Amino acid sequence: MDDDLAQLLDAIGPRLRTLRRDRGMTLEALSAVTGISVTALSRLESGKRRPTLELLLPLAKAHRVALDQLIAAPATGDPRVHLVPRRHRRSGSIVVPLTQYPGRLQVFKQVIAPRPPKLVTHAGYEWLYVLAGELRLILGDSDIVLRPGEVAEFDTNEPHWFGPADDRTVEILHLFGPQGEKLRVRANGPVLPAHA
Repeated sequence: MDDDLAQLLDAIGPRLRTLRRDRGMTLEALSAVTGISVTALSRLESGKRRPTLELLLPLAKAHRVALDQLIAAPATGDPRVHLVPRRHRRSGSIVVPLTQYPGRLQVFKQVIAPRPPKLVTHAGYEWLYVLAGELRLILGDSDIVLRPGEVAEFDTNEPHWFGPADDRTVEILHLFGPQGEKLRVRANGPVLPAHA
């Protein structure tokens, strides 16, 4: 085995331990989710057992990460992301997924066509940034219009709906994360006045 491959394999155990601990999981809880014995998980994390695809696939699924992220494989080939827009047949809206890691922070570019408001609730946290057009956000009892460059963030357990503020489409960046994960924005410089 060459040195690069050995180093790659040796780094997997500590990475698995960090992922598990960051999620507040015990070996017993991870064993229950994956079907891998506590002993095998412990040996894998400590580097006493070499990772196999049979072990890594259920672990990637349990931690909700892509397999290449789990093993930190070196990038190969074309580094560009090839985006695949999805058109919603009934509404005419377009969604372009910018990330591909289910269960983690998801980022979308959306072009939303006019549609009637319909309030929804679900677990999670959303962050909306208006690129073009005007976005109407109904959040509980509030009814707000956001313009290009404006941002809204909210807990999705609150009844909400968003879409164009008028009869034209609105283009947004939409970030959605699991319950409790709030986007933390750090910026230096002057605070710009909100649009009137």
